[in-house]
Amino acid sequence: MAFHEESKIFKLEEALSYEYLPDILPHREQQIKYLAENLLPASKGRKPQNIFIFGSPGIGKTASAKYVFREFEDYSGIKTIYLNCWDFNTSTSILSKLVSELGMFVQRRGWAKDEVMSRLIEVLEKSKKGLLICLDEADQLIYKDQKVLYDLLRLNQYVKNPVGLIFISNNPHIFSEIEPRIKSSLSVEEIEFKPYTVAEMMDILKERAANGFRAVESGVVALASAHAINKGGDVRVGLECLMKAGRIAESESSDKVAVEHVRKVLKDVVKAKPEILKERVSDVERMVLDMLSKKSRATLDELYKEYSESVNEPLTRRMFMEYVNHLGGINLVKVGKRKLGKSRIISKV
Repeated sequence: MAFHEESKIFKLEEALSYEYLPDILPHREQQIKYLAENLLPASKGRKPQNIFIFGSPGIGKTASAKYVFREFEDYSGIKTIYLNCWDFNTSTSILSKLVSELGMFVQRRGWAKDEVMSRLIEVLEKSKKGLLICLDEADQLIYKDQKVLYDLLRLNQYVKNPVGLIFISNNPHIFSEIEPRIKSSLSVEEIEFKPYTVAEMMDILKERAANGFRAVESGVVALASAHAINKGGDVRVGLECLMKAGRIAESESSDKVAVEHVRKVLKDVVKAKPEILKERVSDVERMVLDMLSKKSRATLDELYKEYSESVNEPLTRRMFMEYVNHLGGINLVKVGKRKLGKSRIISKV
């Protein structure tokens, strides 16, 4: 019979995963409190405030929303549903997933959207519970099929159950060009997440290391934290440093994770590259990446002109610029400080 040998390095390996949700989220207490306060009316049968959470990648936006959802599920009797819009980015897929999560069968294909919407209303009426829906990476939904927002916002007209929406995005301007009828009903309260400082990053990684490892040499967390800050302030970078260092320590039969193990992995733990994330960007962003792959640099005007000539219904120049800025936010392209006339120069990282 095979057995699993206990690791001398890892105490709880999953604690070093970005998906792991700890009991405490250091340095996000204020945002969590504000988010919970705005959603709390749902536990009393009243409509909660819709929320928009934004900020750069890897700074606790998703974790904070999931943390509040966990607390609400455990103590308030509210049903919470988290959806990542990379996986669900059409009206039918969103509505079908909601119906399924609420416990009613829905055929995966062949049903019209109105039929799925009717099922959602029916299952909500039966549940008599408040519902909170988190739409993570919401820009992927809004840019592709924003009509589902209109459907979700109308739910409060059809059922007595309070329904609230939480949107998460790296891009703070995702609502700038939505349809007027949607914008008039949206009414979101914004919560901005600021990047972590070095000290805050160290606190976060120190707690994860304490939960994940049996023994850690002094300096390990400081080095991983400095690397994470240097690579854009993304907690995922720091966690990856710790995880890979732990595996090297384990392969070397060490008694603890040492600074030398972290040093060995630093060159391998870098910011995401375009070829890795290319399938995780919107159509417009993919076009920008494709255009930049053919040239080392270009002005914003040049990119917009090439883009406009390639599509039937181009976005406005302002919205196109937001896409470029968004790419810069996830470290795919860099906006240069130099100017050519009044047009910024864009180059690959």
